[in-house]
Formats: sequence, C-alpha cells, structure tokens
Amino acid sequence: MITWVLWGLIVAMLVWMGYNYLRIRRAAKIVDNAEFESLIRTGQLIDLRDPADFHRKHILGARNIPSNQLKTSLAALRKDKPVLLYENQRAQRVTNAAIFLKKQGFSDIYILSYGLDSWTGKVKTS
Repeated sequence: MITWVLWGLIVAMLVWMGYNYLRIRRAAKIVDNAEFESLIRTGQLIDLRDPADFHRKHILGARNIPSNQLKTSLAALRKDKPVLLYENQRAQRVTNAAIFLKKQGFSDIYILSYGLDSWTGKVKTS
C-alpha cells in the first residue's frame, strides 16, 4: 500500500513539473547570455530582485521592478518592445512574472537562463 502511495506521489510530482515546464515555455523564451545580450538594446531589461540586491549588483541598463511590485508597475512597461527578465537564478519569481506578463498581453518575453549568477556581460556594482 505504501509503495502505491509513493509511486502516486512521484507520478504527481512529475506531472506537476511537466505542467510548469509547459506553462513557462508558452509564456517566455529562456535564452543564454549571448542572445540575452543581443536583445538588451531593443528591449526592456527588468531586474526582479529586491532593491538592496539590485543596488549591490545588476546588469548594466536594467530597471529594478521587484517581482512583488510588478502588478502595480505594469504601466511602466511597453507591450510593443521585448521584455527581458532576470533574477539571481532562474527561479519561481521570474516564472511567475513571465506568466503574468503573458496574461496581460505581452508577447515578446525573454528570461536569462540561470540568471544573474551566470551572466558574463557588463554589470554595475556598488
């Protein structure tokens, strides 16, 4: 009996992971450093981390819109330009932000694969 429950939990977890993977793939494109850097000049670069983390280090040219303020800051973003999102590592905040923006009518959404921790381009530090 316990074995069946464990197998059921494992299958449920795999289904949930697959569902989340499909949701993020429909909402945004996950790109590497080179592609992300090529999009910066034409897009809106958004750092979803807290202001303290942003001031310590961020990608040059990024705007700080913490993920918990994205809904109230939506008017600051243009739907006709690509939106480039990042945080420390590709985690739940960036996934939720991309899905939210897609639901709000944004079509070109990009996520930096592995986040700021793997970024090799220019950064500003304090």
